[in-house]
Amino acid sequence: CHPLFRHSFFFPLYSGYREGFLWKRGRDNGQFLSRKFVLSEREGALKYFNKQDARDPKALMKIETLNATFQPAKIGNPCGLQITYLKDNSTRNIFVYHSDAKEVVDWFNAIRAARFHYLQVAFPGAGDEELVPKLTRNFMKEGFMEKTGPKHTEGFKKRWFTMDDRRLMYFKDPLDAYARGEVFIGSKENSYTVLAGLPPSTQGNHWNHGITIVTPDRKFLFACETEAEQRDWIAAFQRVINRPMRPQEYAVEAHFKHKP
Repeated sequence: CHPLFRHSFFFPLYSGYREGFLWKRGRDNGQFLSRKFVLSEREGALKYFNKQDARDPKALMKIETLNATFQPAKIGNPCGLQITYLKDNSTRNIFVYHSDAKEVVDWFNAIRAARFHYLQVAFPGAGDEELVPKLTRNFMKEGFMEKTGPKHTEGFKKRWFTMDDRRLMYFKDPLDAYARGEVFIGSKENSYTVLAGLPPSTQGNHWNHGITIVTPDRKFLFACETEAEQRDWIAAFQRVINRPMRPQEYAVEAHFKHKP
């Protein structure tokens, strides 16, 4: 799918409205079923419907928080697309594919075009070169790590982790619709740090290559299977921590702190 994307990224082709059918993975049963999707810039949303003649959508995803990224290996299809959006400030994953590569690429570009027009309105003074990097983003890093709970006394459990900008999410299964939990990773100016290794008293981890993330509120403890994975995760965390926080990210951090 990727080579097609490189050649077809041209906004004037996209009118701000698109509808069609994609194979969508069921949230609970993991079965892929054909679902109608509608992208409407006028409504500021991407919607999908469980039944072809349904009046009300099963989900409404605001363009404001919409993201799409190609995920062929994870989804198990060469044209697999992972769509994410925020629902009550938590990330919701939708996994789709289509047998026709061009169809998936057209959906991807239509989402990017809708995001571009949304951002032009949201940031009227910004130039195209400033907006284009914000259209869609790939995840900084994904993979399995072990984690323990806030008291650091329970055993470590293996979880799938996704680093999406400043959101570190963990899932029981890579194709789960919702994360089991999300951690906000701020900047070093705001007392966030990442350390190799675990506190000396730590017990219950099966994997030996530890990572400690220190936040203003608590420490998060993770363990990686290999030293290479530990190195890659630390590098991803460090990239985010080294970057100063933007004004809107302080609002996101505040949401995380007030989550029940």
